[in-house]
Amino acid sequence: MKTKIRVLFLIILGLLVSGVQMNAYSMDLGQAVHDAKTPANHEAVAKFYDEAAKEMQAKVQEHKKMYEQYQAESQYYGRQGLDMASMCQGLIRAYEQAAKENTNMAASHRKMAAEAK
Repeated sequence: MKTKIRVLFLIILGLLVSGVQMNAYSMDLGQAVHDAKTPANHEAVAKFYDEAAKEMQAKVQEHKKMYEQYQAESQYYGRQGLDMASMCQGLIRAYEQAAKENTNMAASHRKMAAEAK
């Protein structure tokens, strides 16, 4: 009985935690951009893009570490290691580009906020 209660508690806790994470990004970005008329609106959108850029940079760092691991121990991974290293390089480029674009969008909305004042 206690085991069932623990399992149920863990499931509920997991759902609550995942719900909190989802709420952080529940902003309908398209609607927020469409409705952005005041400096505060543009700042909120800019903040969203800044957070997205930070996440992309974190992904870049994560994949750089994985890439270094594949390079340092390539003898253990064989051909599959080369494929994984190549995939990491591609993901690094993609995440760097996404971070750059998110940073540019944040700067653009900050400029719009300054002009709206």
